[in-house]
Amino acid sequence: MPPRQLVLDLGHRPALGREDFLVAPSNAAAVAQIDRWPNWLAPSLLLVGPLGSGKSHLASVFQSMSGATQLDLSQLTTDAVPQLMQNKALVLEDVTAGAIPEQALFHLLNYARQEQGQVLLTSETLPSAWYLSLPDLISRLRAMPTVTIDPPDDDLLRAVLVKHFSDRQITVDEALINYILTRMPRDMAAAQDIVAAIDAESLEARAEISRPFVAKVMRRFVSPEMF
Repeated sequence: MPPRQLVLDLGHRPALGREDFLVAPSNAAAVAQIDRWPNWLAPSLLLVGPLGSGKSHLASVFQSMSGATQLDLSQLTTDAVPQLMQNKALVLEDVTAGAIPEQALFHLLNYARQEQGQVLLTSETLPSAWYLSLPDLISRLRAMPTVTIDPPDDDLLRAVLVKHFSDRQITVDEALINYILTRMPRDMAAAQDIVAAIDAESLEARAEISRPFVAKVMRRFVSPEMF
């Protein structure tokens, strides 16, 4: 049995520029809204989509264009809003039910409108699922432009697999990409996780990335009848 190599989890640098984002029918509307900046029709925009659908990538593109401050919900307070909006643009990712400081979020959206700034929010769910109680905030969110990123089709998933391998400087042939594609869960988070697992396991075992090797790794992600 060949010796296993110790893998240092140093991470990798994903390509997150606008030119690196893979445009497909499922996300074209969201891309168009980001590309429209700074000529948005409203001061705030909400991107809604499942985990791994590209929301963070688009948020990174917006941040690069606008110089936006990136913020975690736990950092959002009413008193901090003027300081947070000093660059006139802000990204608030992963807005999640049960963790929303409603008064602070309402103040942020109002402040952006008054100061001619922009706020980009991302979430896996629509505001109707956030269990909000502040009527003014509910009204503001209902009026906010919202773009939904739909589940990816096969062409987009194939391109995403190629991108994740490329980000890790791994070259694989089309047959292997198709092998993964026909067996993987139908979401982009799964594509990222599968490629990461293949990369880590191949380094640790010093193994060639072949079809049998990929099949072994993928058994963690899919049911046995897929093989």
